Amino acid sequence: MKQLSANWLTEGLIDAEYKKYILLAYLHEVRQHFDERRLYPFLSDLVYHYRSLLNLQQNKQAVSGQFPNKIKKVDLDNFTIEYEKLMNDDRYMEEIESILNFAIPKIQEELTTGTEIYEFVETNINIQPVGIVPLNSDEGYLLICNGNLTDIQVFLYKVSIFDSAHEKFRSVKTNFVSSYARNLSNTFENLKLNLIRQNKSLPNPATFAVQSACIFPLYETLLPVAKRNLMRMLGTGYSA
Repeated sequence: MKQLSANWLTEGLIDAEYKKYILLAYLHEVRQHFDERRLYPFLSDLVYHYRSLLNLQQNKQAVSGQFPNKIKKVDLDNFTIEYEKLMNDDRYMEEIESILNFAIPKIQEELTTGTEIYEFVETNINIQPVGIVPLNSDEGYLLICNGNLTDIQVFLYKVSIFDSAHEKFRSVKTNFVSSYARNLSNTFENLKLNLIRQNKSLPNPATFAVQSACIFPLYETLLPVAKRNLMRMLGTGYSA
């Protein structure tokens, strides 16, 4: 997918019609992915751009900081260059306001579509622990059954903690382990025992089974939604 630059609004040619063309082409591609229920990274990308545009609309100083400069005067004697903010030109601000007024509702419309798909996926998946969850559940396995597909996808997950300027955040990283056939012998409990035998570094892993009522794109939709649900579970009583 072609990404929309973080500074697409203020970089390059500041022309409302040109910027609208860029945005509509991007949103057309996003809608194609949403039509196939492919959510990520498209949904999070929309959230970022929507929040950025709202911030710019509400804070003209932020717009000023993102504008390019044009050379106003060159002093060859002192080897200095004086710049002038383009936003001092009312024409540019009128173009920016026009673009913002067009872009924000357009992005919001696609964001609403993506959110509705996310909620549909979330209501059609179930995640449950397999066996007893250990006190330390920051590392373990996800066993994913995607609709009526005939295999179980196994992922190793690990919770990471990172600091922002004001608080700590938790994220889940996953790595594909293997795929197993769905049959009577490959129960979730048996798979867990098999994984313990294969990976001696995790003798008592936290293990969760994810089952979806429908088939969803695995990496773009089902796995990201399952990871968010897992984080919610770990934050409400399944973690140490």
